[in-house]
Amino acid sequence: MMTRLPAPGPSYLREETVFAPGASGEAPHRVLVGMTAPSTTDDGWWLALVFARDDDGIVPASMLQPRSGPPPVPPLHVMGPVFAGALAGMIAEEGGRQQVRLALPPAPDESRPWERPLIARVAIRWDPVRVATMRPNQLAYEVLVAFRRALEAAGRP
Repeated sequence: MMTRLPAPGPSYLREETVFAPGASGEAPHRVLVGMTAPSTTDDGWWLALVFARDDDGIVPASMLQPRSGPPPVPPLHVMGPVFAGALAGMIAEEGGRQQVRLALPPAPDESRPWERPLIARVAIRWDPVRVATMRPNQLAYEVLVAFRRALEAAGRP
């Protein structure tokens, strides 16, 4: 069992709820998904931390893996495409690549990649039209929902 990190503080937006599958015969575990207040760098990158927590702190990715066990790839390989897909059309592109970065902390033992805390750094360069037509809270909400969807996808077989 990994040591739990505390949540980085109250969520900037109202937290979203995800239900972790739970062991066979157990009720699903309620997990709250939140984010820190975003900031923007001088070169236009939007930055925030997104996290999944319960009353004991940041939950491990293994809590949201399918009941059948962890997929053979690290959690970011499952969650990353879902996260980026949920924000498709909102993210700027350069050279045909979406300008989005999602990074989870390293696992204490990389041979067990699903035993890492579900707190992620997010960096996005928004499409200029989106920035001009959406309020900052709307952009942040879209990121929070995208992370929630990515966590839900991680729990599917």
